[in-house]
Parts: sequence; C-alpha cells; structure tokens
Amino acid sequence: MSVDGYIDDASPERLVLSNAADFDRVATVRAGVDAILVGANTIHRDNPRLLADTNPTKVTITASGNLDPTARFFTMGTAPKLVYTTGDASALADVATVIPFTDLPEMLADLAARGIRRLMVEGGGTIHTQFLTAGLADELHLAIAPIFVGDPQGHRFVHTGQFAHPMTLASTQQLGDVVVLRYLLGQTAEDWRWLREAIELSRLCPPSDTAFSVGAIIVDASGKEIARGYSRETDPISHAEEVTLTKAAGDPRLTSATIYSSLEPCSERTSRPLTCSQLILNAGIPRVVFAYREPPTFVDGEGAEVLATGGVEVIEIPELAAEAKQAEQAGRA
Repeated sequence: MSVDGYIDDASPERLVLSNAADFDRVATVRAGVDAILVGANTIHRDNPRLLADTNPTKVTITASGNLDPTARFFTMGTAPKLVYTTGDASALADVATVIPFTDLPEMLADLAARGIRRLMVEGGGTIHTQFLTAGLADELHLAIAPIFVGDPQGHRFVHTGQFAHPMTLASTQQLGDVVVLRYLLGQTAEDWRWLREAIELSRLCPPSDTAFSVGAIIVDASGKEIARGYSRETDPISHAEEVTLTKAAGDPRLTSATIYSSLEPCSERTSRPLTCSQLILNAGIPRVVFAYREPPTFVDGEGAEVLATGGVEVIEIPELAAEAKQAEQAGRA
C-alpha cells in the first residue's frame, strides 16, 4: 500500500506500488501456501493470474456469482479453482468448483476439510476488512511503498470496521525503498508474546555445563498465567516444565491450557522417572509451544513427536530459535 493507505487509485490502469524485489518476495510467500484467495472485485479490476511454482489452489468469494469465466483467474494455470458464493455461479461450473456458503468461518472450515492449511489472502480492501475485523487472520504482511496517492476515489487497504488491536511486530524487511512489516494477530501474536517471556525466564537459570537453561510458562484458555518456572529453580536437576507443572498441580484449567517452553520438552531422561513430555501428557495439557528442537548434546530428543502422538497440538516457532539459543548460551557456566 502507499504511505497514505491506498492499494490503487481510481484510474483505469492498475497502479503498481511494489518493486521487483517485493514481487519476488510475494512469489516466495505464494510458493509456501496451500491456497490463495482474492475477492470478486479484484478479479474484475486487476484480472490476476495468481500463479506460483507450487500450484496453490485459487479461491475467490462472490456475492452475486457474476464473474467472467474467461478471466485469467480461471484460464491460467492448472491449479484447482474454488468459487464460494451466496448467489448463482452456475455459469462458472465448467471452470471452477462452485460452493455455496454463508460466512467466512464456514468457508474456512470447508477449505480445511479440503486439506488447505495455509491460506494467503491477497485482497482487495473488502476482503482484507472482512478477515481482519472477524479476527480470522494470523499474520499481516504489509508492504509500504514510498509514495502518496491522495485520491479520494482510490481503493484503500481496508475499509471502515472494528479491528482488534494491538498487533505484534514480528519482523521488518527493507527491499529498496519498500519496507515490509510482518505483524502477528490473534493467537499467533499471543504465542509469540508468551514464548518470548519463557525465553527471558530462561535467563534466571543457575549456570550449568551439563544441562540446558530453559524457561516455561503455563497459560490458561483465557490468556491468564497459571504458573511459570525455569531449569534448576528448585534443585540442581529440575527441568523447567517439571517445575512449572509441579506449581500448577491439580489446577482444573490445565486440561485447556498451553505450556510455553523455550526448548522442546525432553523425551529421554535419566535424572527422573518421567520425562517432561510424559509429565505434560499426564497433566492433560492439550497444547505445547516451543522455540527450537532439543540439540543432540546429551540425548536424541523426540519430545515433539511423543507429544503429537499423545494427541497434543505442538507448535514450533523457529523464528524465535536464535533468541532462545542466545539466552540458553548465556546460562552456561
């Protein structure tokens, strides 16, 4: 978007805001998703191809069903095309799969049932507004071009609405004179915030050359902290997850909680009868978030696999791995 929040002006020709480096970045993001979604207005106005090397599914939403079957969205590439509509899109039946729907959550559930796990929403402003105001976006990649548009009839990045805030800034990237801001929203933002707290907590660990320095925090389903702990907090061989679970023992909120750990919970251990992975399973915690996998320094860790096999949702955030490793190394004797 422009500095003043436009993604296009009102002229018949499309206003190009991104530079070549940013177009390359977008191509890389496209290659890492299962599907790309644009609204009907974007197909009418921009006639996008939405092509990528990995051939992601193309998705659009149309209230009326009135789309041109010869548009490049339908005719270019071999990827499956899905049209979600509240109207009559029977004219598109030969070029796409037409699916009736009532709202965005229903559409997303249908996409998930079709194996779509990562959806890239490219626009336009109406679609951006609907996803963001409904709290359905995990990340926002915002590329800001070094120009003002100043056209009151132009197309804005978002329209009027009630937006959740604040967002969490995960990274910035300069591509020539374009700057790309990556923001996190909703549960993704919460996961980063709490995991960063667990990483900072690991700095409190007593020094050791024979064990990792780890911080752990348990948070309930409403986002409130239940307990926190760190390695060697209670004795020379205690692990962070073990300490934290001991503090939270018997709390009924554990069965809907998340445990954040700067390091993957251990799956092999000689100093205690139970590993941290088994302790988490025994506590009934359904969700685990960590920064990086346990290095084979002492044992070959498979905590993530053990937890996943036990039915736990396991989320690794490798973008915070360097931060966690730096804190861990600071705790070495």
